[in-house]
Amino acid sequence: MVATAASRRWVSVEAQPEDRTGWLPALSGRGGRISRVKAVDANLLEFLKKGTQFVVPIYQRVYSWEPSECERLWDDILHAGTRDNVGAHFTGSIVYVEKEHGTRTSAEPDLIIDGQQRVTTVTLLLAALAARLEKLPDNEQEPVEGFAPRKIRGLYLTNPLEDGERFFKLILSQGDKDALKSVIRQAPTPTDATSRVFTNYELFVSKLAHPAVDLVAVCLGLKKLIVVDVKLTRGADHPQLVFEAMNSTGKKLSQADLIRNFVLMDLSPQDQTRLHEDFWYPMEREFTGVHADRFDEFVRHFLTLKTGSTPRFGDIYDSFKAHAFALEGVGAHRESIVIDLAQHAQWFVSMALGKEPDAQLAKAFAEIEQLRATVVYPFLLRLYADYAAHTLSQSDFVQILRDTISYLFRRVICRIPTNSLNKTFSGLAGSIYPAKYVESVGARFLTLGSYKRFPTDSEFDDALRVEDLYHSQRAPYFFRTMENHGRKEEVSTAEYSIEHIMPQNENLRPEWKSDLGAEWEAVHSRLQHTLGNLTLTGYNPELSDRPFASKRDMPGGFKDSPLRLNKGLGQLQVWNEAAIDKRAAELAAQAISIWQRPHLSEDILAGYRSEFAESTGFDWSLTHDILDAIPAGRWTGYHSLAEAVGTAAQAIANHISKCSTCTHPYRVLTWDGRIAELFAWSDPKDRRDPAELLESEGVRFISGVADPEQKLATEDLLALVEDEV
Repeated sequence: MVATAASRRWVSVEAQPEDRTGWLPALSGRGGRISRVKAVDANLLEFLKKGTQFVVPIYQRVYSWEPSECERLWDDILHAGTRDNVGAHFTGSIVYVEKEHGTRTSAEPDLIIDGQQRVTTVTLLLAALAARLEKLPDNEQEPVEGFAPRKIRGLYLTNPLEDGERFFKLILSQGDKDALKSVIRQAPTPTDATSRVFTNYELFVSKLAHPAVDLVAVCLGLKKLIVVDVKLTRGADHPQLVFEAMNSTGKKLSQADLIRNFVLMDLSPQDQTRLHEDFWYPMEREFTGVHADRFDEFVRHFLTLKTGSTPRFGDIYDSFKAHAFALEGVGAHRESIVIDLAQHAQWFVSMALGKEPDAQLAKAFAEIEQLRATVVYPFLLRLYADYAAHTLSQSDFVQILRDTISYLFRRVICRIPTNSLNKTFSGLAGSIYPAKYVESVGARFLTLGSYKRFPTDSEFDDALRVEDLYHSQRAPYFFRTMENHGRKEEVSTAEYSIEHIMPQNENLRPEWKSDLGAEWEAVHSRLQHTLGNLTLTGYNPELSDRPFASKRDMPGGFKDSPLRLNKGLGQLQVWNEAAIDKRAAELAAQAISIWQRPHLSEDILAGYRSEFAESTGFDWSLTHDILDAIPAGRWTGYHSLAEAVGTAAQAIANHISKCSTCTHPYRVLTWDGRIAELFAWSDPKDRRDPAELLESEGVRFISGVADPEQKLATEDLLALVEDEV
C-alpha cells in the first residue's frame, strides 16, 4: 500500500517502494507562490543521520500523540521487521525549511513545519531502544548492525562533538523541549512531569522490556521506515502554503494552530521567538484548560468586529488570513496584526473568563456569561477598546452593559427568537456616537423593530406572569438576581433549589384541591410553572407535596425562610389562584425595575430614527440567507418572511422581485399558499412557472393552494439559519 505525501497514517509498502521522487503540485495564494517543491523518498534513519539538527519552531503545537497512536506505530514496525516481503514502511511526509544557503555547515538548524509528531515518536522509540540494549550483555548489545546503544545515540539522537543545544539532533517547542532533552540524557523523569514525551517514552520502555519482544524485529522494522522528504528553500518557497496543503488530511489542526502558524511562520527565527514570547504565548496561555475551546470563539468575535461579517466556525482561519492580507495590502506589518489580536484577547479574557479587576464591570460580565450570550462580544470588544482608551467612562460602560443585559434577558422571557442576534450586535457598534455614548446605544436598542425589538415593560410583564419559567434555562440566573439585587452581602443561591409552592404533582392532595377551588385542574395546569408559584428553598425534599399550611409552618418552612423571595408567604392563610396572581404581579414589577429599558423621550428617539435610517438603510442579508436555506418541498409566506427579517410584507415582495441575489423567490407565497398575482422574476427573460417548479420539488397543490403542512412559519425560517448566527 502507498500513501500520498500528505498522509498522516503509517502505511506498509509491500516489497520495494515505488519511486516517489518528484515535485509537489504548484501551490499559490496570497503572500507567495511555490512553483515546484522537491519531494523525494528517504529512509527515515538516514534522514536523521544526515541532518545536523532539526528544530520544531516555537509556534508549532506541542507533542500530542496519544498512546494508541504509538501502539499502532509499534505494531507496524514489528510487522515490517518480521516479514521479508515488506521492503519498506511508508510513514508520511516531513516538511522542513533548510538551513540558509542550503549548507550543512551553517549554524542555522533545519526547521520542521510538518511531520514533527512522527519524528518525535521515532526519536523516543530510538532512545528507549538504546536504553534497553545497554542492559544486555556486551556481546548482545548490537542485535542488528548499526543498532548498538552508542551508535543509536551518536547517529540519530545526538551530535557527540557538539555541546549545548547543538548536542541534540531534535529540539522540540515549548514545554516539550526540556522533556526530550531529559529523555536523551537519560535523566530521571520529574515527578510533576506533564509532557506527553515522558508518557510515550515510558510506553516504549515497557514494551521493549517485555521478555517476548524480538529486538531484532524492532531494529529491522526501524530500518524500513520511509518518509517523503519535502525540503523548502528559505527565502524562496512559501512554507505556509505547503503547510496548509500537507495538513489538508489527517489529524485536523485547530483554528488557533493554523492562525499561530500563519502569523509566525514566515518571520525570521528571531522575530518568531520575540513575537511568540512577548505576545502570542501570553495570549494563548489564557486559553488553556477549561477555556481551551474559547480561543476560536474569541477570534470569531474579533473578526466580526473588524470586518463586520461573522465567519462560520470552520472558516475562522481563512477569514483571519483575508483580514491580515487586507491590512498588509495597505501597509500594515505582521507584528502589528499580532499585537492588535493580543490586545483584544486581553479584553476578551477580562470579560468572558472572569479576569476583570473592576468589581462593577466584573459583575456585569459575569451576568452576560450566565446568560450564555456570547453573540454580544463583538460589540463589547468595541466598548472595551473605548474604555481602555478613556473614550468611554467606567460608569457609562456599566450602564450600557446593564441595558444590554436587560435587552437580552427580556427577549428570553418574551420568547423572541434569538437566531439573528449575531447580526444585531455585529452592526451595533456602527450606531455609537462617542459624544453621547449611553444615549446613542440606548436609542439604537429602542429603535430596533420586529424580531430585533427591545420588549416593552408591558410585554415583559405579561410574559413574566404567564410563561413557563420553571423549565427556562435562565431560571437559576433569574432567581439568583431577584434574591440578591441590592444586597451588599449576596446569598449563594447554588445551595437552594427552585420550589413549586403549589406542587407540580398532578395528584394533588385534597387540601390543595380545596384551596384551588372547583376549577383546580385548570388552575394547576395554567399556573404550576409560572413565576407566581415558584421560589427558592433549601428544604425541597422536606416540603415535597405538603399542604400549604404545613409548608408555611414546618421548621425551615416559609415562615422561617431568610430569603427575600419568600417574604410574605409566612403570613398567608391560603395559596390559591388569587395569591399566585398577586405574587406574580409583585415579582414582575420587581423584575421590570431590575432589567430596565432605557428611558429616552420620543423627541430624542425621533431624531435618532432619522439618523439611523440615513446612515444604514435596510439590511437584506438575513433575507438572502433564509431564502437560500428554504429546502425543496417547503414554502413560506410573505408575512412570515417579513416578520422574520423585520420589515413589511410588501417590502419583501418588492425586494425579491428585483433582487438577483435572492435565491428561490418562488418559494414565497401569499399567506394562504397561492402564487402572488404580481409575482415576477428578477430576470424579465425568465419564463418558468413558479407553481410547476414547486410541484417538481414536492410541494402539493390543491385547487391552486399549497399544502399548509409544508409551510414554514417565522420561527421555522429563523431556525434554518441558526448555525449562521
